[in-house]
Amino acid sequence: METVETTFTLTYSDDQYERAREYVNDMKNHPRRVFWIGKKGKSDEELIISHIAHRILSGFYNNYDPSIARTQIKEMRNQRSA
Repeated sequence: METVETTFTLTYSDDQYERAREYVNDMKNHPRRVFWIGKKGKSDEELIISHIAHRILSGFYNNYDPSIARTQIKEMRNQRSA
């Protein structure tokens, strides 16, 4: 089995940050949701940035509007390991 580690450089707006912050705050009211799997011990800032990245990359790969994602994904680097 091979593994590829990919690093993205993304940009986001103040509005995207605020919506992600609100989403994370709302998720705190629902501790049993799938959102929390694998996120134990992460700071609010890490959760917010992760949510922004997830939204940008999901939109890009699911072709909702690739022209928008194209402006937000500034760089992508891959490294393959066995």
